[in-house]
This record gives sequence, C-alpha cells and structure tokens, in this order.
Amino acid sequence: MQIPAESLEEYLSKLPEERQEVFRKLYVTIRENLPKGFEETFSGGMINWNVPLETFPSGYHCTPGKPLPFISLASQKNFIALYHMGMYASPEILNWFTEEFPKYSKRKLDMGKSCVRFKNMNEIPFELIGELSKKMNLQNWIELYEKNLQR
Repeated sequence: MQIPAESLEEYLSKLPEERQEVFRKLYVTIRENLPKGFEETFSGGMINWNVPLETFPSGYHCTPGKPLPFISLASQKNFIALYHMGMYASPEILNWFTEEFPKYSKRKLDMGKSCVRFKNMNEIPFELIGELSKKMNLQNWIELYEKNLQR
C-alpha cells in the first residue's frame, strides 16, 4: 500500500485514523534519535532517511543516481513497517536487536531481512527503536555498505 506524500502531515492524513498518532510517535522517535547527516525524503510510498548524494555521490547501486537508503517507515495494509538497512548489513546490530526485542515487547518479533512489522499499534517498543536509530552514524553506514558491496 503506497502512500504518495510530500510531507509528514500529508502522509499522516492518508493513514487510517487509528494509526496516525502511533505512526507520528514512531516517526518522531526515529527522527530525534538518528545521528546527524541523514536526509529525510518521501518516496516509494514511505518516509525515508538516506545518505545524501552530496555526501555519497555513488548513491545506491540498485538505483544509480538515487541516494543510499538507510531507514524507511511505511504504513502497510496490516502493519507499520520499519526498514533498517543497517540490520540487514550488520550481523552485530541484527543480533543486538533480536536479543533486546523481548525485553521491550511481549510479542514475538515479526521481521524479514531488514523489515520489522508492527501489527499491534499498542505494543511498538519506541524506546528500543530510538536506541536502534542511534546505533549507526552516517559514516559507519557508508563504510559498511561499501564493505558489503565489495563481497
């Protein structure tokens, strides 16, 4: 379910009413904890935090000319999705997150390679997401991305 928008307010206005407050809180949690330098954009029906092309001109290898993605947040049909490319690329961060998750939630972790799915709006572990957002700065992400790309 892609939601085209140019701003947070526009995005929120298109969400089901019961998701708007929780989605805003998740957005603010990420934004306030993310290290400096990431660029916020709205594309692909989601909110994205990327490495700006001015910082990393090579951009994303899958879509040349586009910024390197890092975190994305989207409202899907049955859940809110948090995409964190650092967890996909770093076994250390993935292991940390999967070990910490049960300390913050009674729910079983519903996760794909880089996507964490939150189906119950009342059980999103905001504090844990804040900590996750702090785990990797811009330069760390670029270095890890380049290292994994060379494999």
